[in-house]
Amino acid sequence: MPVGQIVPILRQTPERLAAASAGLSDARLHVPLAPGEWSMAELLAHLRSCADVWGDAIEAISRTDHLVLRAVNPTTWVRSTGYGGIAFASCLAAFGSQRDRLLGLLEALPATGWSRAATVLGAGAPLERSVLSYADRMARHERAHWRQAVNTARAVGPPPC
Repeated sequence: MPVGQIVPILRQTPERLAAASAGLSDARLHVPLAPGEWSMAELLAHLRSCADVWGDAIEAISRTDHLVLRAVNPTTWVRSTGYGGIAFASCLAAFGSQRDRLLGLLEALPATGWSRAATVLGAGAPLERSVLSYADRMARHERAHWRQAVNTARAVGPPPC
């Protein structure tokens, strides 16, 4: 995906989550649609943990030559964060601040900065990953969850009067 598409997607995700969750109580945002499905809070926790892992990699790669990174699984990472138990509004605000910092970094990168790469170990054979590949992965992943956020919020919407 071209950089010109990645940055807008990354910018829109916190806005879309805020719009989808508007008017819902924190209690409703922690209600899953069904057993085994995510609540809005769990979806946000998932997206935030992926942003932690992939965003940290983007930052490190953009600032360090010949970097070697150890792979971190966002699914494992989210269990250590407690994000799912935080008040939704607080978690969303932290996600938005995190995203603003990442976008500031990405928007300041020269074109050559997007191709900076690192060797990533710990997920099978060593892999070469670039700022672009991590940002592309994050944007595609988040965009894939947009509809889920809307559908989840609608399904757990305000209880009938």
